[in-house]
Amino acid sequence: MTVPSEAGLVRAIGARQLTASVINVTIGAGIFVLPAAAAAGLGPAAPVAYVVCALLMALIVCCFAAAGSRVSLTGGVYAYVEVAFGPFVGFLAGVLYFLMATFAVSSVASAFAGSVAVLWPATATAAARTMVIAALFAVLAAVNVRGVTIGARLVEAVAVAKLVPLVVLVVAGIWFVNPAFLRWPGVPTPSAVGQTAIVLIFAFVGLEVALVPSGELRDPARTVPRALFSALAITTTMYLLIQGVAQGLLGPSMPEYANAPLAEAAGRVLGGGGRLLVLVGATVSMFGYVSGDMLGSPRALFAFSRDGVLPRVLSTIHPRFHTPYLAIVVYAAIVASVAISSSFTQLAVLANVAALTLYLTCVAASYVLQRRDVRADGIPFAVPAGPLIPILAAVVILWLLSNATRREFGVEALVLAVAALVYFIRRTGGRL
Repeated sequence: MTVPSEAGLVRAIGARQLTASVINVTIGAGIFVLPAAAAAGLGPAAPVAYVVCALLMALIVCCFAAAGSRVSLTGGVYAYVEVAFGPFVGFLAGVLYFLMATFAVSSVASAFAGSVAVLWPATATAAARTMVIAALFAVLAAVNVRGVTIGARLVEAVAVAKLVPLVVLVVAGIWFVNPAFLRWPGVPTPSAVGQTAIVLIFAFVGLEVALVPSGELRDPARTVPRALFSALAITTTMYLLIQGVAQGLLGPSMPEYANAPLAEAAGRVLGGGGRLLVLVGATVSMFGYVSGDMLGSPRALFAFSRDGVLPRVLSTIHPRFHTPYLAIVVYAAIVASVAISSSFTQLAVLANVAALTLYLTCVAASYVLQRRDVRADGIPFAVPAGPLIPILAAVVILWLLSNATRREFGVEALVLAVAALVYFIRRTGGRL
Protein backbone atom coordinates (compact mmCIF):
# COMPACT_ATOMS: atom_id res chain seq x y z
CA MET A 1 0.00 0.00 0.00
CA THR A 2 1.37 3.43 -0.92
CA VAL A 3 0.63 6.88 0.48
CA PRO A 4 0.24 9.80 -1.96
CA SER A 5 2.61 12.77 -1.68
CA GLU A 6 1.54 16.44 -1.46
CA ALA A 7 2.03 18.77 -4.39
CA GLY A 8 3.20 22.33 -3.86
CA LEU A 9 5.31 21.74 -0.75
CA VAL A 10 9.11 21.88 -0.94
CA ARG A 11 11.03 18.96 0.58
CA ALA A 12 13.82 21.08 2.06
CA ILE A 13 14.29 19.57 5.55
CA GLY A 14 17.12 17.05 5.83
CA ALA A 15 18.41 14.91 8.70
CA ARG A 16 20.57 17.71 10.14
CA GLN A 17 17.74 20.24 10.15
CA LEU A 18 15.25 17.76 11.61
CA THR A 19 17.74 16.73 14.32
CA ALA A 20 18.19 20.40 15.24
CA SER A 21 14.43 20.89 15.34
CA VAL A 22 13.93 17.90 17.66
CA ILE A 23 16.71 19.14 19.95
CA ASN A 24 15.16 22.60 19.92
CA VAL A 25 11.76 21.45 21.15
CA THR A 26 13.23 18.86 23.55
CA ILE A 27 16.01 20.79 25.29
CA GLY A 28 13.78 23.65 26.30
CA ALA A 29 13.34 25.80 29.37
CA GLY A 30 12.87 22.71 31.55
CA ILE A 31 16.53 21.70 31.61
CA PHE A 32 17.37 24.97 33.38
CA VAL A 33 15.20 23.96 36.38
CA LEU A 34 14.75 20.16 36.21
CA PRO A 35 18.11 19.28 37.82
CA ALA A 36 16.81 20.67 41.12
CA ALA A 37 13.63 18.57 40.89
CA ALA A 38 15.66 15.45 40.07
CA ALA A 39 18.01 16.09 42.99
CA ALA A 40 15.06 16.58 45.34
CA GLY A 41 13.72 13.18 44.36
CA LEU A 42 16.87 11.04 44.13
CA GLY A 43 19.81 13.17 45.23
CA PRO A 44 23.11 12.05 43.67
CA ALA A 45 21.32 9.07 42.11
CA ALA A 46 19.26 11.37 39.86
CA PRO A 47 21.06 10.21 36.67
CA VAL A 48 19.26 6.86 37.07
CA ALA A 49 15.95 8.57 36.33
CA TYR A 50 17.42 10.17 33.21
CA VAL A 51 18.63 6.79 31.95
CA VAL A 52 15.23 5.22 32.63
CA CYS A 53 13.50 8.04 30.73
CA ALA A 54 15.94 7.71 27.83
CA LEU A 55 15.31 3.95 27.58
CA LEU A 56 11.56 4.48 27.65
CA MET A 57 11.78 7.20 25.01
CA ALA A 58 13.95 4.95 22.85
CA LEU A 59 11.01 2.54 22.63
CA ILE A 60 8.67 5.36 21.64
CA VAL A 61 11.23 6.76 19.17
CA CYS A 62 11.38 3.36 17.44
CA CYS A 63 7.63 3.57 16.90
CA PHE A 64 7.81 7.17 15.68
CA ALA A 65 10.67 6.26 13.33
CA ALA A 66 8.72 3.34 11.89
CA ALA A 67 5.59 5.42 11.34
CA GLY A 68 7.48 8.47 10.06
CA SER A 69 9.42 6.42 7.52
CA ARG A 70 6.17 4.96 6.13
CA VAL A 71 3.95 8.08 6.05
CA SER A 72 5.40 11.30 4.63
CA LEU A 73 2.25 13.44 4.72
CA THR A 74 2.22 16.76 6.55
CA GLY A 75 0.67 16.41 10.02
CA GLY A 76 3.12 14.13 11.83
CA VAL A 77 1.34 11.95 14.40
CA TYR A 78 -2.03 13.10 13.08
CA ALA A 79 -1.13 11.81 9.62
CA TYR A 80 0.30 8.53 10.95
CA VAL A 81 -2.84 7.76 12.95
CA GLU A 82 -5.15 8.83 10.13
CA VAL A 83 -3.50 6.50 7.62
CA ALA A 84 -3.57 3.63 10.13
CA PHE A 85 -7.06 4.03 11.63
CA GLY A 86 -8.99 6.39 9.37
CA PRO A 87 -9.96 10.07 9.42
CA PHE A 88 -12.03 10.08 12.63
CA VAL A 89 -9.34 8.61 14.92
CA GLY A 90 -6.77 10.73 13.10
CA PHE A 91 -8.85 13.81 13.83
CA LEU A 92 -8.98 12.98 17.56
CA ALA A 93 -5.19 12.50 17.56
CA GLY A 94 -4.85 15.87 15.86
CA VAL A 95 -7.04 17.48 18.55
CA LEU A 96 -4.85 15.98 21.28
CA TYR A 97 -1.75 17.25 19.56
CA PHE A 98 -3.16 20.72 19.02
CA LEU A 99 -4.25 21.05 22.66
CA MET A 100 -0.88 19.88 23.93
CA ALA A 101 1.10 22.09 21.56
CA THR A 102 -1.03 25.18 22.13
CA PHE A 103 -0.85 25.14 25.91
CA ALA A 104 2.79 24.08 26.01
CA VAL A 105 4.08 26.74 23.63
CA SER A 106 1.87 29.41 25.21
CA SER A 107 3.29 28.59 28.62
CA VAL A 108 6.86 28.77 27.31
CA ALA A 109 6.13 32.05 25.53
CA SER A 110 4.78 33.48 28.78
CA ALA A 111 7.93 32.30 30.58
CA PHE A 112 10.01 33.87 27.79
CA ALA A 113 8.38 37.23 28.47
CA GLY A 114 9.15 36.82 32.18
CA SER A 115 12.76 35.96 31.41
CA VAL A 116 13.09 39.01 29.19
CA ALA A 117 11.71 41.11 32.05
CA VAL A 118 14.47 39.83 34.35
CA LEU A 119 17.14 40.77 31.84
CA TRP A 120 15.41 44.03 30.82
CA PRO A 121 13.33 45.39 33.73
CA ALA A 122 11.63 47.97 31.52
CA THR A 123 9.55 45.14 30.01
CA ALA A 124 8.17 44.03 33.39
CA THR A 125 4.83 45.86 32.95
CA ALA A 126 1.69 44.13 31.66
CA ALA A 127 1.62 46.26 28.50
CA ALA A 128 5.27 45.56 27.73
CA ARG A 129 4.73 41.83 28.35
CA THR A 130 1.92 41.85 25.79
CA MET A 131 4.15 43.62 23.28
CA VAL A 132 7.01 41.15 23.83
CA ILE A 133 4.78 38.12 23.25
CA ALA A 134 3.06 39.69 20.23
CA ALA A 135 6.41 40.65 18.71
CA LEU A 136 7.79 37.15 19.33
CA PHE A 137 5.05 35.42 17.37
CA ALA A 138 4.88 38.13 14.69
CA VAL A 139 8.58 37.72 13.91
CA LEU A 140 8.47 33.91 13.92
CA ALA A 141 5.33 33.85 11.77
CA ALA A 142 6.97 36.18 9.23
CA VAL A 143 10.11 34.02 9.13
CA ASN A 144 8.17 30.79 8.58
CA VAL A 145 5.83 32.31 5.99
CA ARG A 146 8.83 33.27 3.87
CA GLY A 147 9.87 29.67 3.51
CA VAL A 148 10.38 26.38 5.32
CA THR A 149 14.11 26.56 4.52
CA ILE A 150 14.46 29.88 6.35
CA GLY A 151 12.45 28.55 9.29
CA ALA A 152 14.57 25.38 9.45
CA ARG A 153 17.80 27.42 9.34
CA LEU A 154 16.56 29.61 12.19
CA VAL A 155 15.79 26.51 14.25
CA GLU A 156 19.24 25.10 13.44
CA ALA A 157 20.98 28.33 14.49
CA VAL A 158 19.03 28.63 17.73
CA ALA A 159 19.71 24.97 18.56
CA VAL A 160 23.43 25.74 18.51
CA ALA A 161 23.05 29.05 20.40
CA LYS A 162 20.98 27.52 23.21
CA LEU A 163 23.53 24.76 23.78
CA VAL A 164 26.49 27.15 24.18
CA PRO A 165 25.83 28.23 27.81
CA LEU A 166 25.08 24.63 28.79
CA VAL A 167 28.33 23.42 27.21
CA VAL A 168 30.27 26.27 28.89
CA LEU A 169 28.79 25.29 32.26
CA VAL A 170 29.74 21.64 31.76
CA VAL A 171 33.26 22.31 30.45
CA ALA A 172 34.07 24.92 33.10
CA GLY A 173 32.25 23.28 36.00
CA ILE A 174 33.50 19.72 35.60
CA TRP A 175 36.91 20.73 36.99
CA PHE A 176 35.35 22.01 40.22
CA VAL A 177 33.03 19.09 40.93
CA ASN A 178 33.19 17.77 44.49
CA PRO A 179 33.23 13.94 44.23
CA ALA A 180 31.63 13.66 47.67
CA PHE A 181 28.49 15.35 46.29
CA LEU A 182 28.16 12.58 43.68
CA ARG A 183 28.40 9.65 46.12
CA TRP A 184 25.16 7.66 46.40
CA PRO A 185 23.89 7.16 49.95
CA GLY A 186 22.25 3.94 48.75
CA VAL A 187 20.45 2.32 45.82
CA PRO A 188 17.20 4.21 45.10
CA THR A 189 13.94 2.28 45.31
CA PRO A 190 11.92 1.59 42.15
CA SER A 191 9.09 3.77 43.45
CA ALA A 192 11.45 6.71 44.01
CA VAL A 193 12.88 6.31 40.51
CA GLY A 194 9.38 6.10 39.04
CA GLN A 195 8.15 9.22 40.83
CA THR A 196 11.16 11.18 39.61
CA ALA A 197 11.03 9.72 36.10
CA ILE A 198 7.41 10.77 35.61
CA VAL A 199 8.56 14.36 36.07
CA LEU A 200 11.69 14.04 33.94
CA ILE A 201 10.03 12.16 31.07
CA PHE A 202 8.62 15.43 29.86
CA ALA A 203 12.13 16.77 29.38
CA PHE A 204 12.40 14.21 26.58
CA VAL A 205 9.13 14.85 24.76
CA GLY A 206 8.72 17.20 21.83
CA LEU A 207 9.69 15.08 18.85
CA GLU A 208 6.05 15.03 17.71
CA VAL A 209 6.25 18.80 17.11
CA ALA A 210 9.27 18.51 14.85
CA LEU A 211 7.65 15.72 12.80
CA VAL A 212 4.56 17.69 11.80
CA PRO A 213 6.11 19.07 8.55
CA SER A 214 6.68 15.50 7.28
CA GLY A 215 5.52 16.54 3.82
CA GLU A 216 8.58 18.81 3.60
CA LEU A 217 11.21 16.22 4.60
CA ARG A 218 13.84 14.98 2.17
CA ASP A 219 13.94 11.16 1.96
CA PRO A 220 11.75 10.65 5.08
CA ALA A 221 12.44 6.89 5.21
CA ARG A 222 16.07 7.68 6.13
CA THR A 223 15.75 11.19 7.57
CA VAL A 224 13.20 10.44 10.31
CA PRO A 225 15.00 7.51 12.03
CA ARG A 226 18.45 9.15 11.79
CA ALA A 227 17.22 12.47 13.17
CA LEU A 228 15.18 10.96 16.02
CA PHE A 229 17.91 8.68 17.34
CA SER A 230 20.62 11.33 16.91
CA ALA A 231 18.56 13.88 18.82
CA LEU A 232 17.78 11.38 21.62
CA ALA A 233 21.47 10.50 22.00
CA ILE A 234 22.54 14.16 22.11
CA THR A 235 19.77 15.12 24.52
CA THR A 236 20.45 12.26 26.94
CA THR A 237 24.20 12.94 26.98
CA MET A 238 23.64 16.64 27.65
CA TYR A 239 21.16 15.93 30.45
CA LEU A 240 23.49 13.50 32.22
CA LEU A 241 26.44 15.90 32.01
CA ILE A 242 24.39 18.87 33.20
CA GLN A 243 22.88 16.95 36.11
CA GLY A 244 26.27 15.59 37.17
CA VAL A 245 28.05 18.95 37.07
CA ALA A 246 25.24 20.81 38.83
CA GLN A 247 25.03 18.14 41.53
CA GLY A 248 28.80 18.14 41.92
CA LEU A 249 28.89 21.91 42.36
CA LEU A 250 25.84 22.47 44.57
CA GLY A 251 25.57 19.18 46.40
CA PRO A 252 22.70 18.73 48.88
CA SER A 253 21.78 22.41 48.54
CA MET A 254 20.68 22.09 44.88
CA PRO A 255 16.93 21.62 45.66
CA GLU A 256 17.05 25.00 47.41
CA TYR A 257 17.63 26.70 44.04
CA ALA A 258 14.50 25.28 42.39
CA ASN A 259 13.95 28.28 40.08
CA ALA A 260 17.48 28.54 38.63
CA PRO A 261 19.85 25.75 39.75
CA LEU A 262 22.07 25.99 36.68
CA ALA A 263 22.44 29.76 37.00
CA GLU A 264 23.50 29.25 40.62
CA ALA A 265 25.97 26.52 39.61
CA ALA A 266 27.45 28.76 36.90
CA GLY A 267 27.77 31.60 39.40
CA ARG A 268 29.81 29.34 41.72
CA VAL A 269 32.35 28.71 38.95
CA LEU A 270 32.28 31.75 36.67
CA GLY A 271 30.88 34.47 38.92
CA GLY A 272 28.24 37.00 37.89
CA GLY A 273 29.14 36.68 34.22
CA GLY A 274 28.52 32.96 34.26
CA ARG A 275 25.19 33.41 36.01
CA LEU A 276 24.16 35.99 33.39
CA LEU A 277 25.26 33.67 30.58
CA VAL A 278 22.99 30.90 31.84
CA LEU A 279 20.08 33.29 32.36
CA VAL A 280 20.50 34.48 28.77
CA GLY A 281 20.80 30.86 27.71
CA ALA A 282 17.47 30.09 29.36
CA THR A 283 15.87 32.94 27.41
CA VAL A 284 17.40 31.71 24.14
CA SER A 285 16.24 28.18 24.97
CA MET A 286 12.67 29.37 25.40
CA PHE A 287 12.91 31.26 22.12
CA GLY A 288 14.28 28.11 20.49
CA TYR A 289 11.34 26.05 21.74
CA VAL A 290 8.83 28.56 20.38
CA SER A 291 10.67 28.81 17.04
CA GLY A 292 10.70 25.02 16.71
CA ASP A 293 7.00 24.85 17.51
CA MET A 294 6.23 27.57 14.96
CA LEU A 295 8.03 25.52 12.32
CA GLY A 296 5.94 22.44 13.05
CA SER A 297 2.59 23.04 14.76
CA PRO A 298 0.94 25.34 12.16
CA ARG A 299 1.12 22.39 9.76
CA ALA A 300 -1.42 20.62 11.99
CA LEU A 301 -3.99 23.28 11.03
CA PHE A 302 -2.90 22.83 7.40
CA ALA A 303 -3.47 19.06 7.70
CA PHE A 304 -6.92 19.53 9.28
CA SER A 305 -7.86 21.90 6.45
CA ARG A 306 -6.41 19.61 3.79
CA ASP A 307 -8.67 16.80 5.04
CA GLY A 308 -11.80 18.97 5.13
CA VAL A 309 -12.17 19.21 8.92
CA LEU A 310 -11.33 22.93 9.01
CA PRO A 311 -12.10 25.50 6.29
CA ARG A 312 -10.20 24.86 3.08
CA VAL A 313 -8.68 28.33 3.12
CA LEU A 314 -6.23 27.24 5.86
CA SER A 315 -4.60 24.80 3.45
CA THR A 316 -3.79 27.57 0.98
CA ILE A 317 -0.13 27.50 -0.04
CA HIS A 318 1.65 30.79 -0.75
CA PRO A 319 2.31 31.06 -4.51
CA ARG A 320 5.79 32.53 -4.00
CA PHE A 321 7.10 31.06 -0.73
CA HIS A 322 5.35 27.64 -1.05
CA THR A 323 4.32 27.59 2.63
CA PRO A 324 0.91 27.18 4.32
CA TYR A 325 0.99 30.86 5.24
CA LEU A 326 -2.60 31.29 6.46
CA ALA A 327 -2.26 28.33 8.82
CA ILE A 328 0.96 29.86 10.17
CA VAL A 329 -0.62 33.27 10.75
CA VAL A 330 -3.77 31.86 12.39
CA TYR A 331 -1.78 29.56 14.68
CA ALA A 332 0.51 32.42 15.72
CA ALA A 333 -2.51 34.57 16.59
CA ILE A 334 -4.09 31.78 18.68
CA VAL A 335 -1.03 30.93 20.76
CA ALA A 336 -0.09 34.59 21.22
CA SER A 337 -3.57 35.31 22.61
CA VAL A 338 -3.38 32.34 24.99
CA ALA A 339 0.12 33.29 26.17
CA ILE A 340 -0.90 36.90 26.81
CA SER A 341 -4.01 35.95 28.77
CA SER A 342 -2.45 33.41 31.16
CA SER A 343 0.63 31.40 32.08
CA PHE A 344 -1.34 28.13 31.94
CA THR A 345 0.96 26.50 34.47
CA GLN A 346 -2.13 24.95 36.07
CA LEU A 347 -2.77 23.04 32.81
CA ALA A 348 0.67 21.45 32.64
CA VAL A 349 -0.47 18.05 33.90
CA LEU A 350 -3.43 18.05 31.50
CA ALA A 351 -1.05 18.79 28.63
CA ASN A 352 1.16 15.91 29.77
CA VAL A 353 -1.78 13.48 29.81
CA ALA A 354 -2.67 14.61 26.28
CA ALA A 355 0.94 14.05 25.18
CA LEU A 356 1.08 10.52 26.57
CA THR A 357 -2.30 9.64 25.08
CA LEU A 358 -1.06 10.97 21.76
CA TYR A 359 2.06 8.82 22.04
CA LEU A 360 -0.11 5.79 22.73
CA THR A 361 -2.07 6.36 19.52
CA CYS A 362 1.17 6.69 17.55
CA VAL A 363 2.54 3.47 19.03
CA ALA A 364 -0.64 1.67 17.96
CA ALA A 365 -0.46 3.31 14.53
CA SER A 366 3.14 2.21 13.99
CA TYR A 367 2.13 -1.40 14.69
CA VAL A 368 -0.75 -1.23 12.20
CA LEU A 369 1.35 0.53 9.52
CA GLN A 370 4.02 -2.16 9.79
CA ARG A 371 1.47 -4.98 9.72
CA ARG A 372 -0.16 -3.52 6.58
CA ASP A 373 3.26 -2.68 5.08
CA VAL A 374 2.28 0.92 4.27
CA ARG A 375 5.05 2.66 2.32
CA ALA A 376 5.84 6.20 1.17
CA ASP A 377 9.29 6.93 -0.29
CA GLY A 378 12.17 4.46 -0.01
CA ILE A 379 12.64 1.44 2.21
CA PRO A 380 10.91 1.98 5.58
CA PHE A 381 12.66 1.74 8.93
CA ALA A 382 12.67 -1.82 10.31
CA VAL A 383 11.83 -1.89 14.02
CA PRO A 384 14.08 -4.30 15.94
CA ALA A 385 12.24 -7.20 17.60
CA GLY A 386 9.17 -6.56 15.46
CA PRO A 387 5.87 -6.08 17.35
CA LEU A 388 7.58 -6.45 20.75
CA ILE A 389 8.78 -2.81 20.71
CA PRO A 390 5.32 -1.25 20.20
CA ILE A 391 3.89 -3.52 22.90
CA LEU A 392 6.61 -2.54 25.39
CA ALA A 393 6.15 1.13 24.51
CA ALA A 394 2.39 0.87 25.10
CA VAL A 395 2.94 -0.78 28.50
CA VAL A 396 5.34 2.00 29.53
CA ILE A 397 2.92 4.73 28.47
CA LEU A 398 0.01 3.10 30.29
CA TRP A 399 2.20 2.84 33.41
CA LEU A 400 2.91 6.58 33.22
CA LEU A 401 -0.75 7.40 32.61
CA SER A 402 -1.73 5.38 35.68
CA ASN A 403 -0.28 8.23 37.74
CA ALA A 404 -2.84 10.71 36.38
CA THR A 405 -6.02 11.50 38.31
CA ARG A 406 -9.63 10.93 37.25
CA ARG A 407 -10.09 14.69 36.95
CA GLU A 408 -7.41 14.99 34.28
CA PHE A 409 -8.83 12.06 32.33
CA GLY A 410 -12.30 13.56 32.70
CA VAL A 411 -11.23 16.89 31.21
CA GLU A 412 -9.49 15.14 28.32
CA ALA A 413 -12.55 12.97 27.68
CA LEU A 414 -14.77 16.06 27.64
CA VAL A 415 -12.56 17.83 25.11
CA LEU A 416 -12.46 14.75 22.86
CA ALA A 417 -16.26 14.38 23.10
CA VAL A 418 -16.77 17.98 21.98
CA ALA A 419 -14.23 17.48 19.19
CA ALA A 420 -16.05 14.34 18.04
CA LEU A 421 -19.34 16.26 17.93
CA VAL A 422 -17.76 19.04 15.85
CA TYR A 423 -16.29 16.44 13.50
CA PHE A 424 -19.68 14.75 13.07
CA ILE A 425 -21.46 18.04 12.40
CA ARG A 426 -18.79 19.06 9.89
CA ARG A 427 -19.01 15.75 8.04
CA THR A 428 -22.79 15.68 7.92
CA GLY A 429 -23.20 19.31 6.94
CA GLY A 430 -24.88 20.18 10.23
CA ARG A 431 -27.64 17.54 9.94
CA LEU A 432 -27.97 15.76 13.32
